[in-house]
Amino acid sequence: MIQDIASAPTTGLTVQACGDMHLANFGAFASAERNLVFGINDFDETYPAAWEWDLKRLVASAVVTGRFLGADRPLCQQAVRATVQSYRQHLNEYAELGYLDLWYVNITEAELLKKLPDEMKAEAARLIAKARKSNHLQVLAKMTDLIDNQQHIIEAPPLVVRVETTPSGQPMRRAIEQLLQNYLESIGADRQFLVSRYRILDVARKVVGVGSVGTRCWVVYLQGKDAGDPLFLQVKEAQPSVLAPYAEALLGHNMPDDHQGHRVVAGQRLIQSAPDIFLGWGEQDGVDYYIRQLRDMKGGVKLEPGKFNPVGLPNYCEICGWALALAHAKSGDAAMLAGYIGKSQALDNALVKFAEAYADQTERDHEQLVAAIRQKRLPVEV
Repeated sequence: MIQDIASAPTTGLTVQACGDMHLANFGAFASAERNLVFGINDFDETYPAAWEWDLKRLVASAVVTGRFLGADRPLCQQAVRATVQSYRQHLNEYAELGYLDLWYVNITEAELLKKLPDEMKAEAARLIAKARKSNHLQVLAKMTDLIDNQQHIIEAPPLVVRVETTPSGQPMRRAIEQLLQNYLESIGADRQFLVSRYRILDVARKVVGVGSVGTRCWVVYLQGKDAGDPLFLQVKEAQPSVLAPYAEALLGHNMPDDHQGHRVVAGQRLIQSAPDIFLGWGEQDGVDYYIRQLRDMKGGVKLEPGKFNPVGLPNYCEICGWALALAHAKSGDAAMLAGYIGKSQALDNALVKFAEAYADQTERDHEQLVAAIRQKRLPVEV
């Protein structure tokens, strides 16, 4: 998509872009104070870039999602308008704040429930309660089993597989220990002390996401004081952002991104309201990684037929537009952005047309993909 839209005119105003901004990349997560907040939760492609790119991808995803859920055209258009109106209105609010006040802004659980219509509050409260239960003890019960009086990660091929050695032949356990030693240098002294109190019990390779399939990703199971004190870290390969060549052409200079894990972490810390306290980066065998908790009060909406009523799509899009506005305000010039967008519906109207046109393009692209598979021009694994 960035290849398609990068040549379009932009304002020249830049932010720390998410880079993969779509409706499924938002959710609830825990702050360091153990409060639930809502915001963007995927940063693999983050890069300094045009604010328009994030917003265009988000509104296109609103139409694609609406069609997938069975929404009609007026409802899809309403979802796009809700996204852009919320983005515009909240940018105007953030433009009035001082930099320090803005830095501390979060979308809290209470604010989230207040924003939703009455008919959606009960379901939102259920999802919030579920997110609160999503913790390391839940992972312990779900992903591990007792073998010879020792907890081990349960293999579930092809998604979770134990690997004994690295491609270079080094024992995997030893490689992960070296990586975590490297990782400790990227986090504060207080968290270095905390992590050092845990010992590695097991490591397994885990398939995650969609775009990340085929990249290296490890789950590391650590234990603290006793069996009831687990810590699960996800070690995920970080590759160059797809935005990089287009953003650098736009900005007219190269950004320092010699370590892709550092790029991801720095971008996340800049635009996410409450980043994971264990967020850091490391390198092993010439591969860049970033590290975070596998699960810590994380939760999100399942945008699937039968699980999400399309009537509620505009309300959900409104919240996502709000979260994107907060991310862009924190990393860009909220006043300049708000001044450019203005208070009219000109941007709303333009992006409704864009989102529908790009959703059409998405469907055409998918048809070509399926045709290539059927004609065996593109090999697939079943």
